[in-house]
Amino acid sequence: MAQTEESGSEAVPGTAVRRPIRWWPVPLVLLVGIIVEVWAVQRYGRQRQDQNLASAAVALGTLLLLLLWGILLSRMRWKVRLALFAAFVGVVGLAGSLFQIHGVTGDLVPILRWRWSQTSGPAPDPEPISGAKPAQNLPLPTNSYPQFLGPDRTGMLPGPRLARDWKGEPPRLLWRRPMGLGWSGFAIEGTRAITQEQQGVEEAVNCYDLLSGRLVWNHTYPARFQSTLAGEGPRATPTIAGKRVYTLGSTGVLKCLELETGRAVWSKNILEENHGRLEEWGMSSSPLVVDDLVVVSAGGRDNRSLVAYRTSDGSFVWGGGSAGADYSSPALVTLMGIRQIIIFNSGGIFAHEPATGTILWQYHWPGGHPHVSTPIVLPGDRLLISSGYGFGSELVQIARDAAGKLTATRIWKSTRLKAKFTDVIYRNGFIYGLDDGVMVCLDAADGAQKWKQGRYGHGQEILVGDLLLMGAESGEILLLDPTPQESRELTRFSALHGKTWNPPALAGPYLVVRNDKEAACYQLPILPP
Repeated sequence: MAQTEESGSEAVPGTAVRRPIRWWPVPLVLLVGIIVEVWAVQRYGRQRQDQNLASAAVALGTLLLLLLWGILLSRMRWKVRLALFAAFVGVVGLAGSLFQIHGVTGDLVPILRWRWSQTSGPAPDPEPISGAKPAQNLPLPTNSYPQFLGPDRTGMLPGPRLARDWKGEPPRLLWRRPMGLGWSGFAIEGTRAITQEQQGVEEAVNCYDLLSGRLVWNHTYPARFQSTLAGEGPRATPTIAGKRVYTLGSTGVLKCLELETGRAVWSKNILEENHGRLEEWGMSSSPLVVDDLVVVSAGGRDNRSLVAYRTSDGSFVWGGGSAGADYSSPALVTLMGIRQIIIFNSGGIFAHEPATGTILWQYHWPGGHPHVSTPIVLPGDRLLISSGYGFGSELVQIARDAAGKLTATRIWKSTRLKAKFTDVIYRNGFIYGLDDGVMVCLDAADGAQKWKQGRYGHGQEILVGDLLLMGAESGEILLLDPTPQESRELTRFSALHGKTWNPPALAGPYLVVRNDKEAACYQLPILPP
């Protein structure tokens, strides 16, 4: 008597024989997925972001093919197939109802959080939350940190002399407090520390006391930027100049406030006035004050790419260039003995004359990916340019041609340093920076890699004297002694919790750090004069 192939039981005369489950497509789909994943790793080996995106696509494609096999080709009982489909829909629906993507890491790995968790920061509490005892008789800071990347926007400070070992005398927590969302850093002048945060449907410029963390003043206005990848809130760092504070919000609102009170002096929407476009990751360029002008990257056409307003009343002074804005901040540099404002926008590097905005020279850079890292000046009228997503770095020479015009010519190119949104440091003939999250050292003469070690994620750095103060993406603070031979990690401690993209600020021994959840101030151990 005939038996069913599936169960081995006797078949009932006149009934159809059930065919066995078709298993062979399963190993085939898995094998193809493995082959494609290996290819992706080889193809995007130096581009961690593209590699992660490709791996996610491979995993999703493999899962969908297995689902199609189970429903259409497996020969399972239809009750089992429908149950499999229902389980898939249920798991996806449950995950979607419980979790949401709260931005990504620097390598574009999604960060999940509960849907009911708070999305925007509340109004700041005047009192900080801290386990530390109130600080008494603290010395005043010996230097200011009035803008993005410090006093001259190089990320370099001559001092103080940091102690090289923090085990015997660890950094002292002065205060810790919750923060509204956003990727803004702190600007510090005297005992005033100012940053930008998201508070519900409003952006806020908040001033805190550097030594105690207490709120000094709070200025808010209606504005809100949010995207799945970029997150929520303002991302540019305030600029303090004289008795005023200049801020650029994530939607293009440029503010001038009184340093003492936070009262608004004037306000402009640079996108509306210059016909610019809101960028995918929000407006991220920190204002630059030059003489009596505040310069910002608006990205408008018809000579409204880089624009300048009068600091006194906000009146428009000049515009230059027509390339779209990106995420880099303008910087005042001197090349060939000429003061000039450089900006890394969507078209490449453009140098503008500070008084008129006239373009002095330009250097093309491939588009299609964010341009963030501020170019740095090297001795000999050279300029280092770097960007992520597999593009790398170039050193260019600024010179004059036969007609006397300034030109930029490539000296070398290297994919060994891909600064995604971390600014790099030059010291004594060598370049130090994060190559897709790993610290590297390049020889400035030819771009040769001297070493690559230490995965710190997409963090930020400050050169203090001859030591590198590194804020890792994890929220840790590290002290490095970088040399052309090796990077010696001297000490580290956990300063914050969670993803930290915000640039740190150092005023005297006081290190102020923040992310989109909290801020803290630490008194670092220093050596006697």
